Amino acid sequence: MGKYLDIFVGWFGYRLEDWAFITFGTIANILVVALPVLLAVAMIVWVDRKVWAAIQIRKGPNIVGPFGLLQSFADGLKVFLKETIIPAGANKFLFLLAPALSLIFGLVGWAVIPFGEGLVISDLNVGILYLFAVSSLAVYGIIIAGWASNSRYAFLGAMRSAAQMVSYEVSIGFVLVTVLMCVGSLNLTDVVMAQKGVGFGIFNGYFFTGLLPMFFIFFISALAETNRTPFDLPEAEEEIVAGFQIEYSSMSMALFYLGEYANIILMCGMMSILFFGGWLPIFDWGPLYAIPGILWLFIKMFFFFFCFAWIKASVPRYRYDQLMRLGWKVFLPVSLVWVILTSGYLVFFGRFAS
Repeated sequence: MGKYLDIFVGWFGYRLEDWAFITFGTIANILVVALPVLLAVAMIVWVDRKVWAAIQIRKGPNIVGPFGLLQSFADGLKVFLKETIIPAGANKFLFLLAPALSLIFGLVGWAVIPFGEGLVISDLNVGILYLFAVSSLAVYGIIIAGWASNSRYAFLGAMRSAAQMVSYEVSIGFVLVTVLMCVGSLNLTDVVMAQKGVGFGIFNGYFFTGLLPMFFIFFISALAETNRTPFDLPEAEEEIVAGFQIEYSSMSMALFYLGEYANIILMCGMMSILFFGGWLPIFDWGPLYAIPGILWLFIKMFFFFFCFAWIKASVPRYRYDQLMRLGWKVFLPVSLVWVILTSGYLVFFGRFAS
């Protein structure tokens, strides 16, 4: 046995007990992040509905639990107990796989989100590229759902959503380029630390001050990327149906909404880290650093989610031609020009990060 164990150690560099420790440690780290994210999804649905209700001068959820806090869990239990209906002509495997993929791609991005200095599951040196790749993969769940449903309405909604997401990912890519040029690193922890103590006076130097147009492009593109109002075109208002998820029911439909809200929270986290200093306080003042950094990050994320909910309750839906024109004829050239201006500024003033 010792001989074979030595061969195993020679091949992989670890003993069996080391592999077990690493595996259980990784699973524990994933659960520490994934479970609060799923809980946060349930709570932000409640926040979403409360914001809509306040803007429309009504109460919103207020019966189930104190202040209606348990309404999301009651709705989740209701859809869980309902029957899952699969259309006779659907591809059953892909039909059930699509909502799972939507939720999975909404969760795996959190692997590289730093909640504080050293508080991250995987501190990748290519964290920005990882997030960009994961956000790009989310479209596959939607396309598979539309195709596997064997419904023309679902397929049309999926095609609309795919074109929309791909169009705005181009602008998001240029936004990320400007940030990484200012930092000189693709590591998200380095992005946050690059914004510390380089602002005006006692303010931390958040990137939104110098990259304000790119922040607005990223924010609006995040709305389109997550199919939020005013860019919820996959809902297929012309057909009075629900777009790519029209054939879904019960828990399989709920998984799409869980994935959508998980992506929304992820986008809020990305905006907080890329432009607003992540876990850093607003002021570069010693006593403020006594407040846990994760609390600062949550405050910023909550503010951005409030903006998402506010926009949904107050802004009318775009037409599809307006949506595509905004992405290709406005955001793409503006973001490209700002990349050129940013690189020129950094080179001219000798501030190009090495």
